[in-house]
Amino acid sequence: MSKIKALIVDDEPLARKGLAVRLQSFSQIEVVELCSGGQQAIDACQTQDIDLVFLDIQMPGMNGFEVARALSESIKPLPAIVFVTAFDQYAVQAFEIHALDYILKPVDDNRLKQAVEKVQSYLKTQQDNVHKKKLASFVAGITGNNCEEILKKLATGDTLVDKKYPESLAVKEQGEIIRVSTATIQWIDAAGDYMCLHCSDGQTHILRKTMKELEQELDPALFVRVHRSAIVNTKQISKLVTQSSGEYLLVLENGQELKVSRSYRDKVKAALAS
Repeated sequence: MSKIKALIVDDEPLARKGLAVRLQSFSQIEVVELCSGGQQAIDACQTQDIDLVFLDIQMPGMNGFEVARALSESIKPLPAIVFVTAFDQYAVQAFEIHALDYILKPVDDNRLKQAVEKVQSYLKTQQDNVHKKKLASFVAGITGNNCEEILKKLATGDTLVDKKYPESLAVKEQGEIIRVSTATIQWIDAAGDYMCLHCSDGQTHILRKTMKELEQELDPALFVRVHRSAIVNTKQISKLVTQSSGEYLLVLENGQELKVSRSYRDKVKAALAS
């Protein structure tokens, strides 16, 4: 097997260097770059064939969760991701099953050896789709909450509670506030500063919120962004059609057709496969 090309991503210079020195003991690992921030890591993965990313979690600008999300959306195949964290064992259990592995700071030699062996095993089986789905599911849950609040809880050892997504949305219509069940929403599109909720009963409700706010509020297991100005209920998706122009068209159960932008194409494919 060829050497595993790895990145170390940490905003602390001593932490980057320290881990790089530790990894010199593993002949199968080649550290190709030390990255001080998330964007540098993303750029490196886009320009080089990276197999493994040692990713710190608490970093300024773009934290480790956000970097992981960006990589899962833009890099194919997704590198193996090993989180590096100063959070204690109890807190780490909250996300242990979702990452390929994690290492606690200060790095223990035996724990690092276990992580490297796990990476080797993973790369041999090439279970990229399994890893990506777990990571995407985890990151979607984390980023659906307030990232900074999650980090604070992890740092203090507080228990993480999965976010409960609303079963209905409050919509103000003609001086009244009505509840619209999220399960009945087929798709959502933007109309200026307003969002149009198209429901299974044929009604369209108007809500004053941004697309980003709605995307964070709705359950990512049920709703997927398909375009800069459209969100779709995954249970309403009938098929994804490739057009002669190379563009993708989403067809809902009711026959509604929606354009899928390139940046959201992989997300839609993943939703159809799940």
